Amino acid sequence: MSGATGAEKLYSAIEESARMVDAPFSRDKVWPTLSAFEGGFSDAGGVILSLQAGTHVPEMEYSAQVSPGISDPYARALASGILTETDHPVSTVLAEIVSLAPTSEHYIDCGIVGGFKKIYANFPHDQQTVAALAGLPSMPRAVGGNAEFFARHGLDRVALIGVDYVNKTINLYFQVSAATAGNLDQKTVSAMLHETGMSEPSDAMVAYACQAYRIYTTLSWDAEEILRIAFAPKPRRGIDPADLPARLEPRIEKFLRATPHKYPGALINATAAKWSPEREVLDLAAHYQVSAVQMKAIEAEEGRAS
Repeated sequence: MSGATGAEKLYSAIEESARMVDAPFSRDKVWPTLSAFEGGFSDAGGVILSLQAGTHVPEMEYSAQVSPGISDPYARALASGILTETDHPVSTVLAEIVSLAPTSEHYIDCGIVGGFKKIYANFPHDQQTVAALAGLPSMPRAVGGNAEFFARHGLDRVALIGVDYVNKTINLYFQVSAATAGNLDQKTVSAMLHETGMSEPSDAMVAYACQAYRIYTTLSWDAEEILRIAFAPKPRRGIDPADLPARLEPRIEKFLRATPHKYPGALINATAAKWSPEREVLDLAAHYQVSAVQMKAIEAEEGRAS
């Protein structure tokens, strides 16, 4: 599949999903980013569409793998004009991360309203420690400043990092240990939320968070504290909305069941229980494409569950 065809097909899937949930959609907001990364999309790369549970959908995001077709997605974003160069350390931190943990696996994260936002560097087989990341010159001081919190809760294996160029924040995705993945202690989850000053959690959301295999945090160059924390269970096929800790609007249920996808079998969904100091939210995602590595992991999990 050529890059141009890939971009057009991805555009159609994004538009169809946005219309499904009555999210605001404009080609002028979506196409510039897809066009900028033309040549970077392929059938072998993962693509995820996501939104938050609620009574309406003001934004829908999409994350798409753009490698190995594009080795430097930050340079591509600058060259295409969807991102403006800055002297803020957000402009250099990705290059430092990739120098520390070489990877050719990048994802971009965009909104149908907000446009281009993030670049992710994925290195699941070369996970990095908080100490190593905190030592990078452009890394927010909040990473090292929260090292004691991370260590106390066993969060020291970072497998994925997202750099948000719009909000000037960074996401650290921690791999939960095999011994506790999917079975976290509710008191531990509640303690993590309390220690980081997050909003008062509901019992249902805490119980759901205990299913996490990854925990990710949002940090900033302008704050010492952790801004957000999220708990993500493993992706799986055909999530039953009744099993979720939030009541979903019918059109959002449809998104979880009927979003277009390019692989056999039922739709693969992903979720995350997320907190900020202001509120708790449930993130919902549908996989449009799944990489061979992702599919192998999902099928292995299905085999263990059967």
